[in-house]
Amino acid sequence: MTDVLVAENLRKTYGDTAALSGVSLSVDAGEVFALVGPNGAGKTTLVRALTGTTEPDSGSVSVFGTDPESADRQRLGLLPQSFSPPARLTPRELVAYYAGLYAESRDPDGILSEVGLAPDDRTHYENLSGGQQRRTCVGTALVNDPDLLFLDEPTTGVDPAGRRALWRLVESLADRGTTVVLTTHYMAEAERLADRVGLLADGELAAVGSPADLVAEYGGPTRLVVGTAEGTEVAASASAGVDALADVGFEVETTDEGLVVRDVAPEDIGRVVGALDDRGVEYDALTWAEPDLEDVFLRVTGRAVAGRSESAGEGVATGTAGGRDGAAVAEGEP
Repeated sequence: MTDVLVAENLRKTYGDTAALSGVSLSVDAGEVFALVGPNGAGKTTLVRALTGTTEPDSGSVSVFGTDPESADRQRLGLLPQSFSPPARLTPRELVAYYAGLYAESRDPDGILSEVGLAPDDRTHYENLSGGQQRRTCVGTALVNDPDLLFLDEPTTGVDPAGRRALWRLVESLADRGTTVVLTTHYMAEAERLADRVGLLADGELAAVGSPADLVAEYGGPTRLVVGTAEGTEVAASASAGVDALADVGFEVETTDEGLVVRDVAPEDIGRVVGALDDRGVEYDALTWAEPDLEDVFLRVTGRAVAGRSESAGEGVATGTAGGRDGAAVAEGEP
């Protein structure tokens, strides 16, 4: 693989605030690289430094083997986090306008269809929904068919259906060989799209790796939460549940959520249920979850990031009297 983007020891301060504190990274040709972190982590400052729109205090950036200011703009695409195009133009007029800035460009109608907008829609940009506006903006970043595309929070303000449509678009671009650098605070977005993820907090890259490798190294164990029945017998029920599960070899912790059993494989859930049933322990729900990037980020940085509700891999089983009459529901991304 060939590095199309290399950053070495980037530092940037604003007054007393260190936005970047020695960030180094490289991105291979054809790779999707996601920068994950909460608002204020330094993601946008880093993108600006990588694209040459902000001068770092120190450090260096190479894009296609040269500095960002000298890189061929025909090969670069950028969607900034804050973007305010002319409000009285339609999506097609906007995309056509930006296409006209390049010597070679793609067909505006094809781009609009690709981002999920009707090419013949005559609604002015200012009257579009937030999600439609963001999709229009994504379209303007694609007009020159870039080899390297920067997307800063591309799905902010986009409804779930529109978000998934943009995910499919990024996947298709990657399949065609486009190198994509995106920032996000949606964990499912990073897990689904990225070949590698950089966890950014307080201006520093805390960890870099594939989603699977990061989860394996930092995610921690699986969790099965047994929601003990409410009422006057809660304490007794919880105590009985701890004893029942300890007897069959599980380590159990009593929390406000209920009984938390760690390192439970899916095939072991039946043993948990059986042990509870044998002791007559009643519970309201069983919730099993694998560790994900949210867990990784929290463990590595000590901070939480929005987006767990978008994560895949969580199962919920509900029922009464040990759950024998319950139904199982699995939740996840398509």
